Amino acid sequence: MKGTTLDLRTGIDSLTNFKRKTATFLGRLRKTGQPLVLTVNGKAEVVVQDAESYQRLLEVAEQFEAVNRISNGLKEKEQGLGRPAAEVLESVRQKHAIPRE
Repeated sequence: MKGTTLDLRTGIDSLTNFKRKTATFLGRLRKTGQPLVLTVNGKAEVVVQDAESYQRLLEVAEQFEAVNRISNGLKEKEQGLGRPAAEVLESVRQKHAIPRE
């Protein structure tokens, strides 16, 4: 499986070199799935990665955020915060004049 970790031996190059050898770099990005840090005047400026790896990164970040929200909700429940779901739903029903069925 392709990884998204940065390999410091091959994962840093200059923007100028990337421009000269774009096709080569794009092939490597697709093959390895590893991001590439591009430098300008020796300073890291841009990170480039293939679309599939970027999509996986977004999905992992979304999962992490969901787990974090659930964890926070459970902590609040343990602290006696929050309201029962039935109470919240009834409040929403009344606020928006949603009839009972």
